[in-house]
Amino acid sequence: MTERTRVPDAVLWDMDGTLIDSEKLWDVGLHELAIQLGGELSQQTRDSVVGSNMDNTMLVIFTSLGVEPDPAAMDKAAQWLTERTAELFRIDLPWRPGAREALESLYEHGVPMALVTSTERTLTEVALDSIGRHFFAATVCGDEVGGRNKPDPAPYLMAADLLGVSAGQCVAVEDSPMGMQSAVAAGCTVLVVPAEVPIAPGAAWIVRDSLVGVDAFTLGALRAADVG
Repeated sequence: MTERTRVPDAVLWDMDGTLIDSEKLWDVGLHELAIQLGGELSQQTRDSVVGSNMDNTMLVIFTSLGVEPDPAAMDKAAQWLTERTAELFRIDLPWRPGAREALESLYEHGVPMALVTSTERTLTEVALDSIGRHFFAATVCGDEVGGRNKPDPAPYLMAADLLGVSAGQCVAVEDSPMGMQSAVAAGCTVLVVPAEVPIAPGAAWIVRDSLVGVDAFTLGALRAADVG
């Protein structure tokens, strides 16, 4: 194949901040939760939980507000945040620029795709109602990796295995430092499109301002360059 006609073996997609502009919706619930807990969510704390799973998010928020991290209280807070965010997801779930077009190009060219998100299954299912389940042959959610959440490589390794390929054959698309570290550790070719937290280019990942103009061939060329 020429470089122009090469497409990736598989693509693994993060969700929040990568495919959909949902981090701003998470902001609403997180700020409201902090107020309920008697404090105010700082920007530093908010940035530190971008791409994180629910358990770690609760621990960070409780600790940052000086609230005793009682497991029962954190479980109650997590349930409230999930329900509040689900409400917001159902009202409006905007795409990140170029994301839908990239998905459609890969789908049209028969490239297997998986969703790899730190969001728990219940809320991911709500998001998939808008994104489109048909795009993904597999989904791995934050409550399905046995506690080995991003930045651990386990989520990406699991997704690749579900697609029947090695992680080294996959292109992963991420927006957060935690997600980028997870995909790099798994051995993927990694494209980072930062959303809420700036990420500088690195030796093991490619940074792009947006997904506008990205298609199956763009991602295939990244993979070719990585293995070349």
